[in-house]
Amino acid sequence: MSLPTVAFLGIGLMGLPMATNLLNAGYQLTAWNRTRSKAETLEAWGAKVADTPREAVLNADVVITMLENGPVVEDVLFGQNAAEHCNTGALIIDMSSIPPEMAKDHAKRADALGLKYLDAPVSGGTVGAEQATLSIMAGGDKATFESAEYLFGVLGRSATYIGPSGSGQLAKCANQAIVGITIGAVSEALLLAAEGGADPAAVREALLGGFASSRILELHGQRMIDRNFMPGATSRVQLKDLRTILDTAHAQNLTLPLSQRVYDEYLNMTAKGMENCDHSGLLLQLESLNQPARLGDGETLRPALVEKK
Repeated sequence: MSLPTVAFLGIGLMGLPMATNLLNAGYQLTAWNRTRSKAETLEAWGAKVADTPREAVLNADVVITMLENGPVVEDVLFGQNAAEHCNTGALIIDMSSIPPEMAKDHAKRADALGLKYLDAPVSGGTVGAEQATLSIMAGGDKATFESAEYLFGVLGRSATYIGPSGSGQLAKCANQAIVGITIGAVSEALLLAAEGGADPAAVREALLGGFASSRILELHGQRMIDRNFMPGATSRVQLKDLRTILDTAHAQNLTLPLSQRVYDEYLNMTAKGMENCDHSGLLLQLESLNQPARLGDGETLRPALVEKK
């Protein structure tokens, strides 16, 4: 069976390793990114590079978007008319994290153009993207999902059909609520232990063997102890996802106090110029509230502060 041709729109922290995995699996791929030089990195693996989204999707069987937020996806697919230039019957897979209602709208607009559509956001961060162990949550027509499982198998360890269009994004909201709240819990727990005189590395090790164990404690707990906040997933994106969670909850007449509080702390953090820090850098915001409390004495690795005007 010949593999479908792929257009990959968005070659960033996640898109680059995902597209690389597809190329290594033998897919013919055309890449587009707003900053062309990022897409050009893939030429060494055999990718073609397009100057515009419309050029990228020409003759593609599958179009994958991995962009930062809903407005960018909207602009690329419909503002810049990429969707209108897709082959009839092509499949658009939006693996970005966007509002569920926007995903439903995009599905309807794609259908009107004779296109198939899945909203299929991912979890696993840059490590999962590099190792092809992402968890993929898909919404849309089930038969369309089943036809794409071969491709999802190149990108992730598991792909789960959630339900109709928008359901994948709802699952992603649930994921990001757990991630954000748990990062806050791990930050507080390790700082509490350290300020009380315990070794936070030993505390983390002990907790990993008990009921409090989690992937966040394992990976981001270590990041906090190492004070390494160079981004895998940025605080800016975590803030965006929490805003989507709260907006979606409001539309459903739900009150989510834990998500709201974590959102407020990420908002304060980004207002201080730390928006490009890894989202585990929420520890830095907690430390700023509790000066001079600090987790560890080592150097703090983080991107340069973003100057606020």
